[in-house]
Amino acid sequence: MTFLILGLLLFFSCHIVPMFPATRDGIAGRLGENAFKGIFSVISLAGFALIVWGYGLAREAPIVIYDPPFWLRHVTALLMVPVFILLVAAYFPSRIKAAVKHPMLIATKIWAVAHLLANGTLADILLFGSFVIWAGFDLRSNSAERLDPWRKCTGRCETILSHS
Repeated sequence: MTFLILGLLLFFSCHIVPMFPATRDGIAGRLGENAFKGIFSVISLAGFALIVWGYGLAREAPIVIYDPPFWLRHVTALLMVPVFILLVAAYFPSRIKAAVKHPMLIATKIWAVAHLLANGTLADILLFGSFVIWAGFDLRSNSAERLDPWRKCTGRCETILSHS
């Protein structure tokens, strides 16, 4: 469990920095943009590796907090459909991206909540719960910059969430 927690701390410590633009710009200004991105990437990858390793170790001797009913696995699978749609929408101009503004964060939050429904060990709660909390804070920090949701949609984006 120690490696999982350490990985989560590393991963989210660098992912929280962009929530504070003045801090992020100050660090990037001192180090240089490329150095900042390089350090950010190394810390993220190290945190991710520790999360994967720590989660694997924690699954060997799970501490069960709750035992979800089997049918929730099907709900989780259904919730993954909009997750993939939102993930794709994050990288292409569309009405979805224009309306949702941050489709990857919404996808992350749905993904984590879905997995909390189907998994009840302490490691699951730590892993997926931390992603729910982080995505919530990140969405909240981005909510101040929300403008007209349709303004950035240009070109071939009339097919989904058409706006008349």
